Amino acid sequence: MTVTPEQAAEIAALRSQSQPTRRATVPALEEILYEPLPVLDHGFVRVVDYMGDDAAVVQAARVSYGRGTKKVSEDRGLINYLMRHRHTTPFEMCEIKYHVKLPIFVARQWIRHRTANVNEYSARYSILDNEFYLPAPDQLAAQSSSNRQGRGDLLTGDEAAHVMALLKRDAMQSYASYEDMLNERPDGSRRDEGREGLARELARMNLTLNFYTQWYWKTDLLNLLHFLSLRADSHAQYEIRVYAEAMLDTVKRWVPACHDAFMEYRIGGASLSATGIRVVRRMLAGETVDQASSGLSAREWRELMAVLRPEG
Repeated sequence: MTVTPEQAAEIAALRSQSQPTRRATVPALEEILYEPLPVLDHGFVRVVDYMGDDAAVVQAARVSYGRGTKKVSEDRGLINYLMRHRHTTPFEMCEIKYHVKLPIFVARQWIRHRTANVNEYSARYSILDNEFYLPAPDQLAAQSSSNRQGRGDLLTGDEAAHVMALLKRDAMQSYASYEDMLNERPDGSRRDEGREGLARELARMNLTLNFYTQWYWKTDLLNLLHFLSLRADSHAQYEIRVYAEAMLDTVKRWVPACHDAFMEYRIGGASLSATGIRVVRRMLAGETVDQASSGLSAREWRELMAVLRPEG
């Protein structure tokens, strides 16, 4: 993880301050507020602001549903009910803002989630740092033969060393060319007074996608949980999954009852189609069902069996 001296000074100043407030605060989240949580080799996630807590979700639900919710005696039970039955509006009452440092190719995946407010570091106005992501050896894998989006067996030996050398060489060369085209130092002074240098907005196009960018990302709890349900999943690409896992830990600190309900009904749960439910009922009735007689496609059958017979 890398923070600039300026960022480190800002974090230290912010963490040294304490302000009285009548707003709801969460001690477990306050403990890590502003602190960068390391991700990958140079990246981080840090919570810079938040609004609401578990009680805010409960409060919104009871306003929305009125007397009917009085049958649920405990806040945790109500949150479980909301999550289980997909009554989502109360979860929109909580918001959180992150500062994230991440490789550009991860950012391009991440931005597909269009349910947040985003402000990214601009390479039109500033010079990007010479920091790029290199996979750890246990993440350097070949293309999967069965999944067009996934990884297969790890590369080893000379091939792994060759690929790693190429990644590092190309990133270093692209940054050297970037600096040469800019003809500018980070402090704004020229490297060669005899040249003008290329505009920053053009020079940036030469950088490889493993260079790091930064942004502020603000969203409500509902959309954050949707993001995490996809990106903290074992099928998500490793490089974005580790960011999601770091954020999931912040959710546990922030809204522990919502986190537990999310883990129970979304991450740990499963959704069955109407045909899938009929298959389960037939099995419970003692009938032997195979894929051919199930009415499910081969892929749907494999997914159902993965839920029902994970060891089989």
